[in-house]
Amino acid sequence: MRVSTPRDLAALPYAARLEPFTGRLGHSGSYEWLHFDGTAFGDAEAGSSLFSQSAFSSVSFEGGRLRRSRFDEVWLHAVRMVGTNLAETTWLDAECAAGVLAGTEIHGSEMRRVVFHQCKFDSVNLRASSLKDVVFVDCLLRDVDFGGARLADVRFPGSTLDRARFDRATLTRVDLREATALGIITGIGSLGGATIDTAQLFDLAPALAQHIGLTVSDT
Repeated sequence: MRVSTPRDLAALPYAARLEPFTGRLGHSGSYEWLHFDGTAFGDAEAGSSLFSQSAFSSVSFEGGRLRRSRFDEVWLHAVRMVGTNLAETTWLDAECAAGVLAGTEIHGSEMRRVVFHQCKFDSVNLRASSLKDVVFVDCLLRDVDFGGARLADVRFPGSTLDRARFDRATLTRVDLREATALGIITGIGSLGGATIDTAQLFDLAPALAQHIGLTVSDT
């Protein structure tokens, strides 16, 4: 899957059906054909909820628990999630642009056919998650933990990985060649199944040598 530029709200196939969201989020709620616009949610308790064919514009989550919720065909623009619990959530055919996720728990989640455009990930926990057909376009991924995760057909065009962790991750057809930086601090031995270019190989050479116990000396 490749989406070169993020879509506008009006371009969504369900845009004409959207209605403004009013009220509060609740546990095990069902939210379909809704537009969440400019809303700030503080400590929302919306675990095990379903969000389907809905749009989020300039929405913020401060804390809150959406654990085990499902996001089907959702569109998110300029959404900010800080300290939000999204563990064990399911994401299908979702698109997120210009978002910020900081201190967010997304471990044990499943993402399929999801694209992130110009998003900032800071201290995000994706451990033991499953990512298939996921694209990170022009994103910053700082201190993101992919430990024990399964990544298949994942790409990072124009994105920067800074202090990323891949301990015991499983990679299948993961393309890192278009990433602008590969700052991987742990889990170098788990990169089998990924594709990198020659320049990136030189950048990773010291970490690879350390991983296999290879001493490099010119004297």
